[in-house]
Amino acid sequence: MFYREAGDFKTSYTEDNQTFPIKFDRYRYYAVLLVAFAIVPFVINDYWVNAVFLPFLIYAIAAIGLNILTGYCGQVSLGTGGFMAVGAYSCYKLMTGFPEINIFFHIILSGGITAAVCVAFGLPSLRIKGFYLAVATLAAQFFLVWMFNKVSWFYNYSASGQINAPERTVFGVPVTGAETQPWAAYLFCLVFVVACAVIARNLTRGTQGRKWMAIRDMDIAAEIIGVNPLKAKLSAFAVSGFFVGISGALFFAVYLGAVEVGEAFGITKSFLVLFMIIIGGLGSIFGSFAGAAFLVLLPVLLKNILVGTLGWPTDLAAHLEFMIVGALIITFLILEPHGLAQLWRVAKEKLRLWPFPH
Repeated sequence: MFYREAGDFKTSYTEDNQTFPIKFDRYRYYAVLLVAFAIVPFVINDYWVNAVFLPFLIYAIAAIGLNILTGYCGQVSLGTGGFMAVGAYSCYKLMTGFPEINIFFHIILSGGITAAVCVAFGLPSLRIKGFYLAVATLAAQFFLVWMFNKVSWFYNYSASGQINAPERTVFGVPVTGAETQPWAAYLFCLVFVVACAVIARNLTRGTQGRKWMAIRDMDIAAEIIGVNPLKAKLSAFAVSGFFVGISGALFFAVYLGAVEVGEAFGITKSFLVLFMIIIGGLGSIFGSFAGAAFLVLLPVLLKNILVGTLGWPTDLAAHLEFMIVGALIITFLILEPHGLAQLWRVAKEKLRLWPFPH
């Protein structure tokens, strides 16, 4: 009754191979997009944009990128914060060096630059894997943060070492700087999120996605059946870096506006994005969104309840937040390793069979 696939027939290969083959799923996502584009911009205010929507959208892109690398290809990475910094500083240099070019292209180019850097640091994955690869990407995290701190060219020789986003417009509407309206920043980020999600969904369902998953499940067997591990692993690093770079550029230019690399893109950022895909679900695009929403909404909810309602000190509420997130990660790893995405799949299966017993 609530979720049915019966009678949803396909008459061509194109229909069967579309992004959402089930008609109910397709209409549901169309409805979500309609609400996101046509209703939300008119009802949100500055608090909701800065506290919830912008962090959620930007972290969702980063989570999709890391999920492609770790969830689909099985290459563990702890350098997400450093790669986000590459996207942010690339965007800053492009914005200041080529002010006549639209910021939309600056952000895409920042993703491309980050993809190249990510591939360079992904080369060790051809020789090492697992814990050793995680340590290699962790070294990339610290090296990149150190480099952006020490090489003054990256922050245009500023005395403070901070980078500030210049004011830029899209179709005459400011999307960076003090004049930016909440709805404009939200829509600008939303366009990138939708584009990245569609690209990632199609990549993971196609030939490239199957190669990534073959490497993840058993790389030796994948190589025997014809999968080139060099191309598969480096392509996963490239695509992941592209998405992470876009998220870093948006995080700097649209969300924060001013960044100091050690505070904004430290190791904490890498672990935060990793926790998002663990809680949301490895190997799932929906899980990336679910994990990002969960870890963005949870601190806001706790702060409103503990600090706003109960009057607790802010530092105590922050420590409790860390404890709750840690407990949830342990719980998910033990009870439901596939995260919120698996719970969603189970719920859909029960709705599909309702009212009959499962």
